[in-house]
Amino acid sequence: MNRFWELGTGLVLTALAGYVDALGFVRLGGLYLSFMSGNTTQMAVSFGETQGQKAILPLLLIAAFLAGAVAASVLTLLGPSRWATPLVLAFEALLILAALVLGIATPEPGWASPALALAMGAQNAVLANVKGFRAGTTFVTGALFGFGHKIAQALTRTGPPLGWVGDGAVWLALSVGAFLGTLAYDAVTLYALIPPAAVASLLAAITALLIVRAGPPAKALP
Repeated sequence: MNRFWELGTGLVLTALAGYVDALGFVRLGGLYLSFMSGNTTQMAVSFGETQGQKAILPLLLIAAFLAGAVAASVLTLLGPSRWATPLVLAFEALLILAALVLGIATPEPGWASPALALAMGAQNAVLANVKGFRAGTTFVTGALFGFGHKIAQALTRTGPPLGWVGDGAVWLALSVGAFLGTLAYDAVTLYALIPPAAVASLLAAITALLIVRAGPPAKALP
């Protein structure tokens, strides 16, 4: 993939993460599906207040996110490197669809939320850095710091005048995704998972097509 495609894909995936996180936040009453720092704090506070039962769900979400990250990373490490992106995106789409099926079949919160946390953990293996800023990941704290740092560089003329645009776009993508996810969940509840599953599937298909069109990788010279 060229840099322009990586940038667009990363921003779409960041918006997708915000969308799914908003669904989880509304459905679970304040827990997250992609923002594990928040869940870690919630878990620790529950243990600190000797309310271990309240710590179970955030701990489960953290474990599911970690398992998704491990599984997707195994795919990228052991599979053909050029096929890593479509494989992980297809894996993510399947997990989101599984969450929809589980959510419909089981009472709240059921197993839908851990399945979505798995998907969000997996997503982080798709893209990590695009032109010096993080895109496609499911958290934006680093991007927000980078946004502020690069604004400072622009103001002091120690960096490019528009270097902050990328990190700002990542933060905005997550915000817009979360806004749309909230509206979608309010309108159609768990069926709001259909759009992110479709987006991940479409990106997987497009990236696979681009790989096929590019032909086999060039052989290394002896």
